[in-house]
Parts: sequence; structure tokens; C-alpha cells
Amino acid sequence: MQAEDIAQYLRDHPEFFEAYAGMLAEVNIPHPHGGRTISLSERQMLTLREKNRLLEKKLHEFIEIAKENDALQNKLHNFILALLAGHNLMSLQEAVTASLRDIFAIPHAALHVWKGLPPSAEVLAFADGLAQPVCTHEAVHETASWFGETGPELRSFAYIPLRDGEHSIGLLILASEDAKRFYPEMGTVFLQRIAEAVSAALRSHH
Repeated sequence: MQAEDIAQYLRDHPEFFEAYAGMLAEVNIPHPHGGRTISLSERQMLTLREKNRLLEKKLHEFIEIAKENDALQNKLHNFILALLAGHNLMSLQEAVTASLRDIFAIPHAALHVWKGLPPSAEVLAFADGLAQPVCTHEAVHETASWFGETGPELRSFAYIPLRDGEHSIGLLILASEDAKRFYPEMGTVFLQRIAEAVSAALRSHH
């Protein structure tokens, strides 16, 4: 008889443990960490403790994620309030870049609104084709030059399209010298929220 057959028998006949309850206290099995044998009941207790430990660890992870999300929500709220302080297109553009630096600790941000500074045909086509923010390790077309002398030192970028309906009205770019700050696989939910907030603010000055 194979071990699998015994295990299946016990699963199919749970009454076995009632009929031979005393035997459970007599069975000794190896301690999971070696060195000695323990009773089956002790082994079950260790298993339950390990499960509890894993559940506590998972709960701690969920709590930390919730705290991070709450902090991001607060930052986004403060960012939107800063946008409301923009009284014209120039002050709004300044509020966007300054708030990204002060609230989100984004080292570099460039905001171009087509109304004041039409882009090249390549950049316009790129922005029009973006359905949502995208992160890269390479600057798209000539956009690195939007950061002046810092452009060649930048190693990661987040391209955030600003839209009025189906048409792009501008492009917001976040950048960093740290290649790990923005990367292709990162989530863009909050970047999309930033895109929606800035787009809405720009439409009132468009």
C-alpha cells in the first residue's frame, strides 16, 4: 500500500479518528525543525501557529499597502487644491510643476501646453496616440531637451497625456536620474489621476 492510498483512506473515513482517538496521542512524528519527535497534536499546534504567523504577515502587508494608498490619496488631494490656485495658464503651469516637486518629490517635471507652445509633428502624434500614461527609460523624440541641461542625465520618464475629449492639449513629463523611479512595468493609476486633474484644470484656461 502506498502512502497516497493511506492518506486517501483517512480522507474518505474520518470516523477512523473517532474509533482510534487514543492512538493519536501515541503517534510521534519528526519535529519540522529536526532534533526530536513530537506528538501528532503538538505537530498540529505548530502547523496552526505557522498558519497564524503567515496570516499576521499578510495582514501586516495589507495594512502597509492601505497606508501607502491613503498617503497617495492625500497627496493627490493636496495636488488638486494647488491646481485650483492657478488663476491663468502661466500660473497653472507653474503650480503643476512646483506641486509635483513639493508634494510628490518628483525631481523633474516639464509641462507643455499646445496652446502656448505647439509641439513637433512627431511629439504631437505620440501624445495623440497615448490612451494612458506610459513610463520609459528613454526620452521620446526631442522631449529630453524640454529639461534643458539636465536632459542628458535623465534615466527614466513618465509621459502623461493631457486631453480635451479625443484631442491632446498638452503633455506632462515626469523624469528622474534614477532609472528605477519610472519603469515600463510600473502601475499608472495615480499617474492617470494626475492626468485627469491637470487636463480638467487646463480646459478652464484653454
